[in-house]
Amino acid sequence: MKKGIVVLFVLAVLAAGAAWVMSAPTRMSEQETNALKSGDPVSGELVFWAGGCASCHAAPDAKGDDLLKLGGGLRLETPFGVFVSPNISSSEADGIGAWSLADFANAMTHGTSPDGRNYYPAFPYTSYARMSDTDVGDLYAFMKTLPAVEGEAASHELGFPFNIRRGLGLWKRLFLDPSPVIAAPVSKGDVDQALWERGRYLVEGPGHCGECHTPRDFAGGLVLSEWLGGAPAPTGDGRIPDITPVDGKFGSWSAADIAYYLESGFTAEYDSVGGEMVKVQENMARLPSGDRDAIAAYLKAIPVVEPNAN
Repeated sequence: MKKGIVVLFVLAVLAAGAAWVMSAPTRMSEQETNALKSGDPVSGELVFWAGGCASCHAAPDAKGDDLLKLGGGLRLETPFGVFVSPNISSSEADGIGAWSLADFANAMTHGTSPDGRNYYPAFPYTSYARMSDTDVGDLYAFMKTLPAVEGEAASHELGFPFNIRRGLGLWKRLFLDPSPVIAAPVSKGDVDQALWERGRYLVEGPGHCGECHTPRDFAGGLVLSEWLGGAPAPTGDGRIPDITPVDGKFGSWSAADIAYYLESGFTAEYDSVGGEMVKVQENMARLPSGDRDAIAAYLKAIPVVEPNAN
């Protein structure tokens, strides 16, 4: 009996040790870090709008230059608790002004803080992990030009076990994957491969469209087999629509309809954008027209998610 208890104890200790090791925050390799280059802030501004940084980190009613004051504070109420967007302004005391490029890149692509903690995936690093080193460097250069906003944002409001950050290391092993979600376009007539791939990059990477438009499993990870097939709103009531090319819904829009919607906010049915999509559309309107065309090309040539799938 005693021998069995000892064996169980040893196994428990080994399991706990393995979990501790596997849950450790990850970082870029030394080779990857050495390859990073602080880039062009002009190009970085386009990455900033594509990534929707102001939508979460500026004041909710911000307009004009106030969109560049990233003091955080937005409360995101979710089934896991309340997440509060942090100050990511250039303030050295309260924002990210003291971060190195490596600190920034590790946060964006690994979800790891400069002091070695796992970030919660309310920060969509699972999508940003697909960003190129060039875009990360350009974005870093642009963020350094933004005004400092003093004041630290409030803390998250999370109960057990979600307040244990270390456990997120195991979550990231399951759901943090920088590879593309959709390997190749679904054949729908002539597809411009380069345009489609640019759209894939914007949608799956900086645009992080899947974070809202794709359903999640019980652990909060995206169900990639239902990519962009619509999902319950991550905050509040309602449902985020299916934006796959399913017949009778969004799929009835042409690529030109989609691109025009992203530019103007007007739908193919002569309605106007509403809800949380307003900020997304306003961000997309700042991109070059070719990028909006690329997003449209991608959305018209991805697998359909049938309405009964979720």
